[in-house]
Amino acid sequence: MSRILIPSKGVESWQSLLADPDKQWREGYSAMAVARSWEAAHGIPFEIASLFEADAELLLAIPEHKVILPGNGRASQCDVFALIRASDGNIAMTVEAKVNEPFGPTIGEWLGAGGANRVERLSGLCALLGLAAEPEPALRYQLFHRSAAAVIEARRFSVPHAAMVVQSFSAKNAWFEDFHVFCRLLGLELGPGTAETTTLPDGMRLTLAWAIGAPALG
Repeated sequence: MSRILIPSKGVESWQSLLADPDKQWREGYSAMAVARSWEAAHGIPFEIASLFEADAELLLAIPEHKVILPGNGRASQCDVFALIRASDGNIAMTVEAKVNEPFGPTIGEWLGAGGANRVERLSGLCALLGLAAEPEPALRYQLFHRSAAAVIEARRFSVPHAAMVVQSFSAKNAWFEDFHVFCRLLGLELGPGTAETTTLPDGMRLTLAWAIGAPALG
């Protein structure tokens, strides 16, 4: 993956970065909703900024940012990766945007569809998140690798605080329960529109949050 990035020229610049631009770039879906949100904000979208310190400032945001994960296989392609300056310590944030799309396969489904490398990858993700035991098969795999991606990038950029934010554009907060169960695994209890922070074994802070954006039309 190239480390040379080209500035966005607007919302349409995000489309070509998608894994499947023709399928994913549609009204009422998360790819278009998150692009419009971040481009209009000229900084951190309000629903996300309000979950962090008042002085939080966007340093840079990278759409469709790919993060290499432990083991072989695909990178974690984050809808947005952001570096944020804050008085309590800078933050490396991954954003998973949702309208009504689910969080993808469960751990059980994902493991069952692959080989031994998936066991190795899951073990690596759990280690990054400070989890000693193998997670329940009903939990969603996407939440593990998107959260681990935040930790990986926080280490890479030498910042003390990682965050994974679900930016929901669903009027019904669709699929929040899957996120809630995942948060409980990390000892966090939160509702829509809130954020909670845990400290990982290596001392890094990890924040999980559910931000409520304006419902997407479509």
